Amino acid sequence: MGWPRLTLTLALRALRDPPLAAALVRVGWRFRRRRWFRRAPFLPLPDRDYLRWRMLTVYGDANAVPPAEDVARYARWAVRGR
Repeated sequence: MGWPRLTLTLALRALRDPPLAAALVRVGWRFRRRRWFRRAPFLPLPDRDYLRWRMLTVYGDANAVPPAEDVARYARWAVRGR
């Protein structure tokens, strides 16, 4: 699975599960690149180097794409205590 398919899968799951949608938005906002509004495409996307580092530390491969279930589980966990 690639990043576009992961994004589509999570979007479809979020449509069926509003609490998951809120959790994904909150976690996505936390992962945004610093000063994202100063560089094109002017979207709050994660920094590519940071994302590669996270994939390396979690999956042992900088080019890994996480399973949708892992992302959903992490998002729910990350917002649970807030």
